[in-house]
Amino acid sequence: MRIEDFDYALPPGWIAQHPAARRDESRLLVLHRDSGAVEHRRFRDVVECLAPGDLLVLNDTKVIPARLVGRRATGGRIEALLVAAEGDVWRAMLKGSARVKLGERLAFEGGALTATFYGRLPDGQVHLAFPMGHDELLATLERVGRAPLPPYIRRPPEADREADLARYQTVYARRPGAVAAPTAGLHFTPEVFAALEAKGICRTTLTLHVGLGTFKPVVSERIEDHAMHAEWFDLPAEAAAAVADARAAGRRVVAVGTTATRVLETVARQGPWGARSGWTDLFITPGFEFHAVDALITNFHLPRSTLLMLVAAFAGRERVLAAYEEAKRLGYRFYSYGDAMLIV
Repeated sequence: MRIEDFDYALPPGWIAQHPAARRDESRLLVLHRDSGAVEHRRFRDVVECLAPGDLLVLNDTKVIPARLVGRRATGGRIEALLVAAEGDVWRAMLKGSARVKLGERLAFEGGALTATFYGRLPDGQVHLAFPMGHDELLATLERVGRAPLPPYIRRPPEADREADLARYQTVYARRPGAVAAPTAGLHFTPEVFAALEAKGICRTTLTLHVGLGTFKPVVSERIEDHAMHAEWFDLPAEAAAAVADARAAGRRVVAVGTTATRVLETVARQGPWGARSGWTDLFITPGFEFHAVDALITNFHLPRSTLLMLVAAFAGRERVLAAYEEAKRLGYRFYSYGDAMLIV
């Protein structure tokens, strides 16, 4: 298939710049795969759309406050996004780095954190060395770092810092390591979980640390030529058993997000269900045969993105794009801080 098959027009005003006032007040578009029928609800109504015995599978990764604003010794402004630890240094995106020299010391967040510029990488990223160990750095980031909001949220990183740290994170986040949120999970609240439990709807968690690859554009004309960024995942034994039991009993497995979907479908191809961890670069496009996921909760995704391709593979390209057009017509909010879809 070609990249233009997954294009659609979206005026900038449809891109949510702030989250809904309350997580479960976001809108929910329910798309039925068999008929293409669409319902319009609020996210809290997801309880009514699921059945007793359904198994929700959620990604419990925790977003690191990985964005830092600082200054060079010359006074020039810089902005870093820490991507991943590589031994004693961190791979990072560094805005304003054109004149930064090897060995230069950079001060972030008013001097609360310093780093040495360690070198440039072929892909445009850089290496930064911090004068502290990994755990101490993560603790410092929790204190002074900023939420790594995606580039289409066009407001200063210092605006609404505390609110973003709370809202660009699921209420069940547990394992630090992501530099982007698993956004389908942002709509859940303790009240929604309580209502789901009262109805007999089960849930379990796995982990996939979302990386920058989630925003990597597809530039190949043929989508088959796109190389996916690998991300680390962990499927604990408890979650593997819950999925195996649900499937054996004919109960639906409901993936919360494209990240949970990719983990489940990766493991489904590795033999009998059991605990697994490792790296996945699974690229799901139309024609893909799903072996683990029966229903999907997700957000509205970027045109030409691998996330949109996954959703199109699950529900059909024409039906998904038609649902997106209806969502646009009715004023739904798109992308990370936007509204949600349930595909059943």
